[in-house]
Amino acid sequence: MPRKKLVLKKRQRLDPIYQNYQIGRLIGKILVEGKRIRAEQIVYGALDTVAKKTGKTQVEVMEAVIDRCRPRVEVKPRRVGGATYQVPLEVTVERGEALAIKWLVMYSRKRSGMPMRQRLASEMADSLAGQGGAYKKKEDTHKMAEANKAFAHYRW
Repeated sequence: MPRKKLVLKKRQRLDPIYQNYQIGRLIGKILVEGKRIRAEQIVYGALDTVAKKTGKTQVEVMEAVIDRCRPRVEVKPRRVGGATYQVPLEVTVERGEALAIKWLVMYSRKRSGMPMRQRLASEMADSLAGQGGAYKKKEDTHKMAEANKAFAHYRW
């Protein structure tokens, strides 16, 4: 927290085609070495592939994938009297979306044998089906929070 003045939030960069900030954030996360056009091609290609499979629009697909992968609770370590407890905390919508996008990109990059466009598309499709790595990560986070529910009173 700053001591001197209020820090303004950075304006989100919208993607050039759909004017959607979630897609813009995904493009920014895929971006490597400043090659924004390449990142846009990867994201738009993946969204087109998944949209054809599901019969939804690209924006609907993106919102559905992020909603499926967005964690509602997470655990944070709190040190209390020499012991460290994993305390479950509710996640804000912005942080949840950031985590979902981060996990989508991370697990897409871990897949091998395909171009990045196909890896991202298959991770998105798997997440919609309740199977992908990003979806599993969300489920693991929820299980961890549920297991440590006894330490919820250490929240502050």
